[in-house]
Amino acid sequence: MSHTTDTSADLLQSDIIAYLRRHEEKDLLRFITCGSVDDGKSTLIGRLLYDTKGIFEDQLAAVTRDSRVHGTTGDAPDLALLVDGLQSEREQGITIDVAYRYFSTDRRKFIIADTPGHEQYTRNMATGASTASLAIILIDARYGVQVQTRRHSFICALLGIRHFVIAVNKMDLVEFSQQRFDQIVEDYLSFADKLGVRDIRFVPLSALTGDNVARRSEHTQWYQGLPLLEILETVEIDRDDNLSDVRFPVQYVNRPHLDFRGYCGTLAAGTIRPGQKIKVLPSGKLATVKAIVTWEGELPQATAGDAITLTLEEEVDISRGDILVAAEQDAHIGRAFAADVVWMHDQALELGKRYDFKLGTSFSGGRIRAIDYQVDVNTLEQHPAQQLPLNGIARVEVELDNPLAFDEYQRSQATGSFVVIDRLSNVTIGAGMIRQPLVDAAHLHQELDATNWPAFEQDLKALMQKHFPHWWS
Repeated sequence: MSHTTDTSADLLQSDIIAYLRRHEEKDLLRFITCGSVDDGKSTLIGRLLYDTKGIFEDQLAAVTRDSRVHGTTGDAPDLALLVDGLQSEREQGITIDVAYRYFSTDRRKFIIADTPGHEQYTRNMATGASTASLAIILIDARYGVQVQTRRHSFICALLGIRHFVIAVNKMDLVEFSQQRFDQIVEDYLSFADKLGVRDIRFVPLSALTGDNVARRSEHTQWYQGLPLLEILETVEIDRDDNLSDVRFPVQYVNRPHLDFRGYCGTLAAGTIRPGQKIKVLPSGKLATVKAIVTWEGELPQATAGDAITLTLEEEVDISRGDILVAAEQDAHIGRAFAADVVWMHDQALELGKRYDFKLGTSFSGGRIRAIDYQVDVNTLEQHPAQQLPLNGIARVEVELDNPLAFDEYQRSQATGSFVVIDRLSNVTIGAGMIRQPLVDAAHLHQELDATNWPAFEQDLKALMQKHFPHWWS
Protein backbone atom coordinates (compact mmCIF):
# COMPACT_ATOMS: atom_id res chain seq x y z
CA MET A 1 0.00 0.00 0.00
CA SER A 2 2.98 2.32 0.12
CA HIS A 3 4.39 4.48 -2.63
CA THR A 4 7.70 2.87 -3.59
CA THR A 5 10.66 3.91 -5.73
CA ASP A 6 12.52 1.52 -7.99
CA THR A 7 15.02 0.84 -5.20
CA SER A 8 12.28 -0.14 -2.76
CA ALA A 9 10.53 -2.21 -5.40
CA ASP A 10 13.76 -4.08 -6.13
CA LEU A 11 14.34 -4.69 -2.43
CA LEU A 12 10.75 -5.88 -2.02
CA GLN A 13 11.30 -8.49 -4.71
CA SER A 14 14.80 -9.57 -3.63
CA ASP A 15 14.69 -9.44 0.18
CA ILE A 16 11.27 -9.12 1.79
CA ILE A 17 12.71 -9.28 5.31
CA ALA A 18 15.08 -6.37 4.65
CA TYR A 19 12.23 -4.39 3.08
CA LEU A 20 9.99 -4.94 6.11
CA ARG A 21 12.83 -4.02 8.47
CA ARG A 22 13.44 -0.79 6.58
CA HIS A 23 9.70 -0.03 6.71
CA GLU A 24 9.65 -0.65 10.47
CA GLU A 25 12.51 1.77 11.05
CA LYS A 26 10.86 4.71 9.27
CA ASP A 27 9.80 7.48 11.59
CA LEU A 28 6.11 8.29 11.99
CA LEU A 29 4.38 11.64 11.44
CA ARG A 30 0.92 12.18 12.84
CA PHE A 31 -0.87 15.11 11.25
CA ILE A 32 -4.32 16.64 11.17
CA THR A 33 -6.32 18.28 8.41
CA CYS A 34 -8.64 21.06 9.53
CA GLY A 35 -10.23 24.31 8.45
CA SER A 36 -13.67 25.59 7.50
CA VAL A 37 -16.42 23.38 6.09
CA ASP A 38 -16.14 22.51 2.38
CA ASP A 39 -12.50 23.55 2.12
CA GLY A 40 -11.67 20.10 0.70
CA LYS A 41 -10.09 18.26 3.63
CA SER A 42 -11.43 14.81 2.76
CA THR A 43 -10.63 15.28 -0.93
CA LEU A 44 -7.04 16.22 -0.07
CA ILE A 45 -6.57 13.09 2.01
CA GLY A 46 -8.13 10.98 -0.72
CA ARG A 47 -5.70 12.55 -3.20
CA LEU A 48 -2.72 11.79 -0.93
CA LEU A 49 -3.83 8.17 -0.60
CA TYR A 50 -4.43 7.87 -4.34
CA ASP A 51 -1.16 9.49 -5.42
CA THR A 52 0.94 7.44 -2.99
CA LYS A 53 -0.74 4.15 -3.98
CA GLY A 54 -2.23 3.99 -0.50
CA ILE A 55 -5.49 2.35 -1.60
CA PHE A 56 -6.31 -1.07 -2.97
CA GLU A 57 -7.90 -1.61 -6.37
CA ASP A 58 -11.15 -2.88 -4.86
CA GLN A 59 -11.35 0.24 -2.67
CA LEU A 60 -10.94 2.45 -5.72
CA ALA A 61 -13.57 0.43 -7.57
CA ALA A 62 -16.00 0.81 -4.66
CA VAL A 63 -15.39 4.56 -4.48
CA THR A 64 -15.88 4.87 -8.25
CA ARG A 65 -19.19 3.01 -7.92
CA ASP A 66 -20.34 5.06 -4.90
CA SER A 67 -19.37 8.30 -6.66
CA ARG A 68 -22.31 7.86 -9.02
CA VAL A 69 -24.65 8.04 -6.01
CA HIS A 70 -22.91 10.35 -3.52
CA GLY A 71 -20.10 11.97 -5.51
CA THR A 72 -19.73 15.56 -6.67
CA THR A 73 -17.11 15.08 -9.40
CA GLY A 74 -19.17 13.82 -12.33
CA ASP A 75 -17.82 10.65 -13.92
CA ALA A 76 -14.49 10.89 -12.07
CA PRO A 77 -14.08 9.09 -8.71
CA ASP A 78 -14.86 11.35 -5.74
CA LEU A 79 -11.76 10.77 -3.59
CA ALA A 80 -13.43 12.35 -0.54
CA LEU A 81 -15.51 9.17 -0.21
CA LEU A 82 -12.33 7.30 0.77
CA VAL A 83 -12.52 9.17 4.09
CA ASP A 84 -16.19 10.10 4.52
CA GLY A 85 -17.35 6.63 5.48
CA LEU A 86 -20.46 7.42 7.53
CA GLN A 87 -23.77 7.33 5.66
CA SER A 88 -24.73 10.73 7.10
CA GLU A 89 -21.40 12.17 5.94
CA ARG A 90 -21.97 11.01 2.38
CA GLU A 91 -25.56 12.24 2.33
CA GLN A 92 -24.59 15.73 3.55
CA GLY A 93 -21.17 15.90 1.87
CA ILE A 94 -19.47 16.84 5.16
CA THR A 95 -17.17 15.24 7.74
CA ILE A 96 -18.75 14.64 11.16
CA ASP A 97 -16.47 12.25 13.04
CA VAL A 98 -12.67 12.09 13.12
CA ALA A 99 -11.45 9.66 10.44
CA TYR A 100 -7.95 8.17 10.65
CA ARG A 101 -6.08 6.96 7.60
CA TYR A 102 -2.61 5.45 7.15
CA PHE A 103 -0.10 5.55 4.31
CA SER A 104 3.64 5.56 3.78
CA THR A 105 6.34 6.64 1.37
CA ASP A 106 10.00 5.65 1.15
CA ARG A 107 10.90 8.36 3.65
CA ARG A 108 8.21 8.21 6.34
CA LYS A 109 5.01 6.62 7.66
CA PHE A 110 1.93 8.76 8.25
CA ILE A 111 -1.26 8.75 10.32
CA ILE A 112 -3.80 11.33 9.15
CA ALA A 113 -6.70 12.61 11.23
CA ASP A 114 -9.41 14.09 9.01
CA THR A 115 -11.46 16.35 11.28
CA PRO A 116 -14.81 18.12 10.86
CA GLY A 117 -15.05 21.73 9.69
CA HIS A 118 -18.50 22.42 11.12
CA GLU A 119 -18.54 24.54 14.26
CA GLN A 120 -20.80 22.10 16.13
CA TYR A 121 -18.14 19.36 15.76
CA THR A 122 -15.24 21.41 17.13
CA ARG A 123 -14.85 18.85 19.95
CA ASN A 124 -14.00 16.17 17.38
CA MET A 125 -11.46 18.48 15.77
CA ALA A 126 -9.75 19.06 19.15
CA THR A 127 -9.63 15.28 19.69
CA GLY A 128 -7.83 14.76 16.39
CA ALA A 129 -5.38 17.59 17.08
CA SER A 130 -4.40 16.31 20.52
CA THR A 131 -1.96 13.69 19.18
CA ALA A 132 -0.75 15.48 16.02
CA SER A 133 2.70 16.93 15.36
CA LEU A 134 1.67 18.93 12.29
CA ALA A 135 -1.53 20.62 11.13
CA ILE A 136 -2.62 21.08 7.54
CA ILE A 137 -5.08 23.99 7.65
CA LEU A 138 -7.04 24.24 4.43
CA ILE A 139 -8.33 27.51 3.03
CA ASP A 140 -10.69 27.75 0.06
CA ALA A 141 -8.95 30.09 -2.39
CA ARG A 142 -12.31 31.64 -3.29
CA TYR A 143 -13.27 32.66 0.25
CA GLY A 144 -9.98 33.15 2.06
CA VAL A 145 -9.52 33.08 5.85
CA GLN A 146 -12.77 32.18 7.67
CA VAL A 147 -13.83 32.08 11.35
CA GLN A 148 -13.24 28.32 11.52
CA THR A 149 -9.80 28.83 9.98
CA ARG A 150 -8.92 31.09 12.90
CA ARG A 151 -10.59 28.89 15.52
CA HIS A 152 -8.87 25.72 14.33
CA SER A 153 -5.51 27.51 14.05
CA PHE A 154 -5.85 28.78 17.61
CA ILE A 155 -6.85 25.37 18.98
CA CYS A 156 -3.92 23.71 17.18
CA ALA A 157 -1.55 26.30 18.69
CA LEU A 158 -3.08 25.79 22.16
CA LEU A 159 -2.59 22.04 21.83
CA GLY A 160 1.10 22.53 21.16
CA ILE A 161 1.28 21.73 17.43
CA ARG A 162 4.49 23.40 16.26
CA HIS A 163 4.27 22.93 12.48
CA PHE A 164 1.53 24.47 10.32
CA VAL A 165 1.04 23.95 6.59
CA ILE A 166 -1.52 26.37 5.18
CA ALA A 167 -2.93 24.63 2.11
CA VAL A 168 -4.65 27.18 -0.11
CA ASN A 169 -6.97 24.75 -1.91
CA LYS A 170 -9.15 24.99 -5.04
CA MET A 171 -6.60 27.17 -6.79
CA ASP A 172 -8.00 25.82 -10.07
CA LEU A 173 -11.21 27.77 -9.36
CA VAL A 174 -9.29 31.08 -9.20
CA GLU A 175 -7.18 30.28 -12.26
CA PHE A 176 -4.09 29.63 -10.11
CA SER A 177 -3.84 33.36 -9.37
CA GLN A 178 -0.62 34.33 -7.59
CA GLN A 179 -2.25 37.61 -6.52
CA ARG A 180 -5.08 35.73 -4.78
CA PHE A 181 -2.62 33.37 -3.09
CA ASP A 182 -0.43 36.25 -1.86
CA GLN A 183 -3.49 38.04 -0.45
CA ILE A 184 -4.51 34.97 1.56
CA VAL A 185 -0.95 34.56 2.87
CA GLU A 186 -0.96 38.19 4.02
CA ASP A 187 -4.39 37.87 5.67
CA TYR A 188 -3.41 34.70 7.53
CA LEU A 189 -0.05 36.00 8.74
CA SER A 190 -1.65 39.15 10.15
CA PHE A 191 -3.69 36.84 12.40
CA ALA A 192 -1.03 34.17 13.01
CA ASP A 193 1.55 36.61 14.39
CA LYS A 194 -0.21 36.26 17.75
CA LEU A 195 -0.24 32.44 17.75
CA GLY A 196 3.46 31.96 18.49
CA VAL A 197 3.90 29.20 15.87
CA ARG A 198 7.33 29.53 14.28
CA ASP A 199 7.07 27.02 11.44
CA ILE A 200 4.28 28.10 9.05
CA ARG A 201 4.42 27.19 5.36
CA PHE A 202 2.00 28.02 2.55
CA VAL A 203 1.20 25.80 -0.46
CA PRO A 204 -1.10 26.68 -3.39
CA LEU A 205 -2.81 23.47 -4.50
CA SER A 206 -5.84 21.75 -5.94
CA ALA A 207 -6.76 18.55 -4.13
CA LEU A 208 -9.24 17.69 -6.88
CA THR A 209 -6.71 17.77 -9.72
CA GLY A 210 -3.57 16.94 -7.68
CA ASP A 211 -1.69 20.20 -8.37
CA ASN A 212 1.17 20.63 -5.83
CA VAL A 213 -0.08 17.70 -3.72
CA ALA A 214 2.36 14.88 -4.52
CA ARG A 215 4.30 16.70 -7.24
CA ARG A 216 4.88 20.21 -8.52
CA SER A 217 2.24 21.80 -10.69
CA GLU A 218 2.89 23.35 -14.07
CA HIS A 219 0.11 25.84 -13.32
CA THR A 220 2.07 27.53 -10.50
CA GLN A 221 5.45 28.32 -12.01
CA TRP A 222 5.55 31.33 -9.65
CA TYR A 223 5.53 29.07 -6.57
CA GLN A 224 9.10 28.26 -5.44
CA GLY A 225 8.25 26.04 -2.44
CA LEU A 226 7.88 22.27 -2.10
CA PRO A 227 4.74 20.26 -2.94
CA LEU A 228 2.69 19.21 0.08
CA LEU A 229 3.85 15.58 0.23
CA GLU A 230 7.52 16.56 0.18
CA ILE A 231 6.93 18.96 3.10
CA LEU A 232 5.31 16.11 5.05
CA GLU A 233 8.25 13.83 4.27
CA THR A 234 10.95 16.30 5.31
CA VAL A 235 9.56 18.35 8.22
CA GLU A 236 11.74 17.84 11.32
CA ILE A 237 9.77 16.61 14.31
CA ASP A 238 12.52 14.84 16.30
CA ARG A 239 13.24 17.93 18.37
CA ASP A 240 9.59 18.33 19.37
CA ASP A 241 9.59 15.47 21.89
CA ASN A 242 10.62 16.00 25.49
CA LEU A 243 13.46 13.51 26.00
CA SER A 244 14.93 15.05 29.15
CA ASP A 245 12.03 14.62 31.60
CA VAL A 246 10.85 11.13 32.50
CA ARG A 247 7.05 10.93 32.79
CA PHE A 248 5.31 7.56 33.19
CA PRO A 249 1.62 7.80 34.21
CA VAL A 250 0.58 4.46 35.72
CA GLN A 251 -2.49 3.14 33.95
CA TYR A 252 -2.83 -0.33 35.45
CA VAL A 253 -1.17 -2.48 38.12
CA ASN A 254 -0.66 -5.99 36.72
CA ARG A 255 -0.60 -8.72 39.39
CA PRO A 256 -1.18 -12.07 37.60
CA HIS A 257 0.45 -14.14 40.38
CA LEU A 258 2.44 -13.78 43.61
CA ASP A 259 5.80 -13.55 41.86
CA PHE A 260 5.00 -10.64 39.54
CA ARG A 261 3.85 -7.07 40.04
CA GLY A 262 4.13 -4.75 37.04
CA TYR A 263 3.07 -1.17 36.43
CA CYS A 264 1.58 -0.69 32.96
CA GLY A 265 1.24 2.43 30.85
CA THR A 266 2.70 4.48 28.02
CA LEU A 267 5.92 6.38 28.60
CA ALA A 268 4.79 9.96 28.02
CA ALA A 269 8.20 11.66 27.98
CA GLY A 270 11.90 10.90 28.29
CA THR A 271 13.74 7.59 28.29
CA ILE A 272 13.93 4.92 30.98
CA ARG A 273 16.15 1.87 31.47
CA PRO A 274 16.71 -0.94 34.00
CA GLY A 275 18.72 0.15 37.05
CA GLN A 276 17.43 3.71 36.86
CA LYS A 277 16.26 5.39 40.06
CA ILE A 278 12.69 6.69 39.88
CA LYS A 279 10.35 8.63 42.15
CA VAL A 280 6.64 7.98 42.66
CA LEU A 281 4.39 11.06 42.66
CA PRO A 282 2.57 12.34 44.60
CA SER A 283 3.93 10.14 47.46
CA GLY A 284 7.62 10.95 46.76
CA LYS A 285 8.74 7.35 47.42
CA LEU A 286 11.96 6.21 45.65
CA ALA A 287 12.52 2.93 43.82
CA THR A 288 14.73 1.30 41.16
CA VAL A 289 13.59 -0.05 37.80
CA LYS A 290 14.19 -3.79 37.68
CA ALA A 291 12.98 -4.58 34.14
CA ILE A 292 11.04 -3.13 31.21
CA VAL A 293 8.58 -5.78 30.02
CA THR A 294 6.71 -5.85 26.71
CA TRP A 295 4.80 -8.48 24.74
CA GLU A 296 7.94 -9.20 22.70
CA GLY A 297 10.17 -9.49 25.77
CA GLU A 298 12.30 -7.25 27.98
CA LEU A 299 13.79 -4.02 26.62
CA PRO A 300 17.19 -2.46 27.41
CA GLN A 301 15.57 0.98 27.13
CA ALA A 302 12.17 2.56 26.52
CA THR A 303 11.51 5.95 24.92
CA ALA A 304 8.53 8.30 24.79
CA GLY A 305 5.53 6.66 23.14
CA ASP A 306 6.42 3.08 24.13
CA ALA A 307 3.70 1.01 25.80
CA ILE A 308 5.53 -0.89 28.56
CA THR A 309 5.25 -2.61 31.92
CA LEU A 310 7.80 -1.69 34.61
CA THR A 311 8.86 -3.96 37.43
CA LEU A 312 10.71 -2.51 40.44
CA GLU A 313 13.35 -3.81 42.82
CA GLU A 314 11.52 -2.46 45.88
CA GLU A 315 7.98 -3.00 47.17
CA VAL A 316 6.40 0.44 46.81
CA ASP A 317 2.76 1.48 47.09
CA ILE A 318 1.83 2.50 43.54
CA SER A 319 -1.65 2.66 42.01
CA ARG A 320 -3.42 3.92 38.91
CA GLY A 321 -3.07 7.70 38.61
CA ASP A 322 0.42 7.89 40.12
CA ILE A 323 3.23 9.27 37.95
CA LEU A 324 6.76 7.86 37.88
CA VAL A 325 9.57 10.38 37.24
CA ALA A 326 13.35 10.27 37.41
CA ALA A 327 14.57 10.36 41.03
CA GLU A 328 16.25 13.75 40.58
CA GLN A 329 13.21 15.30 38.86
CA ASP A 330 9.88 16.63 40.04
CA ALA A 331 6.48 17.64 38.76
CA HIS A 332 4.07 20.07 40.39
CA ILE A 333 1.89 18.56 43.11
CA GLY A 334 -1.16 20.60 43.99
CA ARG A 335 -4.86 21.18 43.71
CA ALA A 336 -5.01 24.39 41.66
CA PHE A 337 -3.68 25.57 38.32
CA ALA A 338 -4.33 28.04 35.51
CA ALA A 339 -5.34 26.46 32.21
CA ASP A 340 -6.62 27.21 28.73
CA VAL A 341 -9.97 25.47 28.20
CA VAL A 342 -11.92 24.68 25.03
CA TRP A 343 -15.59 24.23 25.97
CA MET A 344 -17.38 21.47 24.05
CA HIS A 345 -20.97 21.39 25.33
CA ASP A 346 -24.22 23.23 24.65
CA GLN A 347 -24.60 23.92 28.37
CA ALA A 348 -22.23 26.76 29.23
CA LEU A 349 -19.39 26.42 31.73
CA GLU A 350 -20.53 27.74 35.10
CA LEU A 351 -18.24 29.13 37.79
CA GLY A 352 -18.29 27.13 41.02
CA LYS A 353 -20.23 24.21 39.53
CA ARG A 354 -18.97 20.75 40.44
CA TYR A 355 -17.25 18.89 37.59
CA ASP A 356 -15.00 15.85 37.33
CA PHE A 357 -11.46 16.33 35.99
CA LYS A 358 -9.36 13.61 34.37
CA LEU A 359 -5.62 14.37 34.13
CA GLY A 360 -3.97 11.53 32.24
CA THR A 361 -4.73 8.48 34.37
CA SER A 362 -5.61 10.58 37.45
CA PHE A 363 -9.12 11.56 38.43
CA SER A 364 -10.58 14.14 40.82
CA GLY A 365 -13.67 16.20 41.44
CA GLY A 366 -13.32 19.95 41.42
CA ARG A 367 -14.59 23.27 40.13
CA ILE A 368 -13.59 26.19 37.96
CA ARG A 369 -13.25 29.04 40.41
CA ALA A 370 -12.56 31.88 37.97
CA ILE A 371 -12.47 32.81 34.29
CA ASP A 372 -9.53 35.16 33.81
CA TYR A 373 -10.57 36.02 30.25
CA GLN A 374 -12.26 34.64 27.15
CA VAL A 375 -10.44 34.76 23.79
CA ASP A 376 -12.05 36.18 20.64
CA VAL A 377 -10.90 33.71 17.96
CA ASN A 378 -11.16 36.35 15.23
CA THR A 379 -8.82 38.90 16.81
CA LEU A 380 -7.26 36.89 19.70
CA GLU A 381 -8.32 39.76 21.98
CA GLN A 382 -9.09 38.92 25.62
CA HIS A 383 -12.46 39.79 27.17
CA PRO A 384 -13.88 39.31 30.70
CA ALA A 385 -16.50 36.56 31.04
CA GLN A 386 -18.63 34.92 33.72
CA GLN A 387 -19.46 31.78 31.72
CA LEU A 388 -18.15 30.01 28.64
CA PRO A 389 -20.45 28.94 25.76
CA LEU A 390 -20.08 26.07 23.28
CA ASN A 391 -16.75 26.33 21.39
CA GLY A 392 -15.62 29.13 23.70
CA ILE A 393 -11.92 29.31 24.60
CA ALA A 394 -10.77 30.88 27.87
CA ARG A 395 -8.02 31.07 30.48
CA VAL A 396 -9.48 29.70 33.74
CA GLU A 397 -8.47 28.79 37.28
CA VAL A 398 -9.17 25.18 38.27
CA GLU A 399 -9.35 23.94 41.85
CA LEU A 400 -9.43 20.17 42.52
CA ASP A 401 -10.61 18.21 45.56
CA ASN A 402 -7.42 16.14 45.74
CA PRO A 403 -3.75 17.02 45.15
CA LEU A 404 -2.42 15.54 41.90
CA ALA A 405 0.92 15.58 40.09
CA PHE A 406 0.99 17.59 36.86
CA ASP A 407 3.22 19.62 34.49
CA GLU A 408 2.83 22.67 32.32
CA TYR A 409 1.46 21.56 28.95
CA GLN A 410 4.46 22.87 27.02
CA ARG A 411 6.73 20.67 29.14
CA SER A 412 4.72 17.46 28.86
CA GLN A 413 1.47 17.17 26.97
CA ALA A 414 0.41 13.88 28.57
CA THR A 415 0.78 15.16 32.16
CA GLY A 416 -0.20 18.74 31.35
CA SER A 417 -3.61 18.19 29.77
CA PHE A 418 -7.02 17.24 31.14
CA VAL A 419 -10.66 16.80 30.22
CA VAL A 420 -13.72 18.10 32.04
CA ILE A 421 -16.52 15.57 32.57
CA ASP A 422 -20.16 16.19 33.49
CA ARG A 423 -20.90 14.39 36.75
CA LEU A 424 -24.44 13.34 35.81
CA SER A 425 -24.14 12.29 32.17
CA ASN A 426 -20.42 11.29 32.25
CA VAL A 427 -19.98 13.18 28.95
CA THR A 428 -16.70 14.97 28.18
CA ILE A 429 -17.64 18.66 28.02
CA GLY A 430 -14.28 20.43 27.94
CA ALA A 431 -10.56 19.98 27.28
CA GLY A 432 -7.77 21.95 28.91
CA MET A 433 -4.04 22.63 28.78
CA ILE A 434 -2.30 23.51 32.08
CA ARG A 435 -0.24 26.71 31.94
CA GLN A 436 0.99 27.16 35.55
CA PRO A 437 0.31 25.98 39.13
CA LEU A 438 -1.69 28.18 41.50
CA VAL A 439 -2.10 28.32 45.29
CA ASP A 440 -5.32 26.57 46.31
CA ALA A 441 -7.60 28.04 48.96
CA ALA A 442 -7.09 25.24 51.49
CA HIS A 443 -3.29 25.46 51.27
CA LEU A 444 -3.40 29.24 51.63
CA HIS A 445 -5.63 28.90 54.70
CA GLN A 446 -3.18 26.46 56.30
CA GLU A 447 -0.27 28.81 55.56
CA LEU A 448 -2.06 31.73 57.19
CA ASP A 449 -3.02 29.66 60.25
CA ALA A 450 0.60 28.53 60.67
CA THR A 451 2.05 32.04 60.43
CA ASN A 452 3.79 33.35 63.58
CA TRP A 453 2.21 36.79 63.44
CA PRO A 454 4.23 38.51 66.27
CA ALA A 455 7.51 37.38 64.69
CA PHE A 456 6.24 38.42 61.24
CA GLU A 457 5.40 41.93 62.50
CA GLN A 458 8.81 42.25 64.20
CA ASP A 459 10.65 41.18 61.02
CA LEU A 460 8.59 43.57 58.91
CA LYS A 461 9.33 46.47 61.29
CA ALA A 462 13.10 45.72 61.21
CA LEU A 463 12.99 45.61 57.40
CA MET A 464 11.21 48.95 57.19
CA GLN A 465 13.67 50.59 59.63
CA LYS A 466 16.59 49.36 57.56
CA HIS A 467 15.37 50.55 54.16
CA PHE A 468 13.27 53.58 55.18
CA PRO A 469 15.00 55.03 58.30
CA HIS A 470 13.53 58.50 57.76
CA TRP A 471 10.07 57.07 58.51
CA TRP A 472 11.21 56.07 62.01
CA SER A 473 13.16 59.25 62.97
